[in-house]
Amino acid sequence: MIRQISATERHEAKTGDWLRSNYLFSFADYYDPGNVQFGPLRVFNDDYVSANSGFPTHPHTEMEIVTIVLDGELTHTDNLGNELVIHAGEVQRMTSGTGITHSEANRSDAEVHLLQLWFLPNKRGLAPSYEHLKIDFMDTKDELVPLVTGQKVLEDVVFINSNSTIFYGNFSQGKDLNYQTFKLRKNLVYVLDGTLLVNGVELEQNDQLRLEDQEMITFHAASKASFILVDVPAVEANY
Repeated sequence: MIRQISATERHEAKTGDWLRSNYLFSFADYYDPGNVQFGPLRVFNDDYVSANSGFPTHPHTEMEIVTIVLDGELTHTDNLGNELVIHAGEVQRMTSGTGITHSEANRSDAEVHLLQLWFLPNKRGLAPSYEHLKIDFMDTKDELVPLVTGQKVLEDVVFINSNSTIFYGNFSQGKDLNYQTFKLRKNLVYVLDGTLLVNGVELEQNDQLRLEDQEMITFHAASKASFILVDVPAVEANY
């Protein structure tokens, strides 16, 4: 099954004058019983945080939370003692486990653009933990770069407690690439910029494609294109 979802079908949310968000799945004030999760992928938000603002301290439990900064910088603070700045091209993973509190602040004078993805963990009751890695993925070209994975051990990749992987692609015009998958997996493609053909389906900026029961995913960059690929198990996690 292949489902194309246009950029206009995302849920647009605005919190005051400091946060603009687009939700790919049910989140906060947006609820659609047919769009709650995709395998263990529970949240995929595309966020813009205004200068000198941010998310106040708040709690999480039993969730793997991945933050990918695309432009600008974000200051993370948590009750584990971590306080650091995440810059564009860097990736953060926070295991909330039995409970964690944190805040995310844009202390700069420019807007920050980030993606936040939440995964249901493959095991409950984990101790809260944190990881932050500078990958410089935005400088790569014509390859799928793993940013986060719990499927296998790779160097320079953030670990996640989920049988899932997040890739980043930055393809030049005309680039073709085949990605082997399995019928026991699901894949979501989210286009950040440009025009991308995925299994023959044309996607523009902020469009997404959800693929199930596939053995191969073909990519063709009709123009210079950047995108996120999320590979997850087909089994829904329900806890």
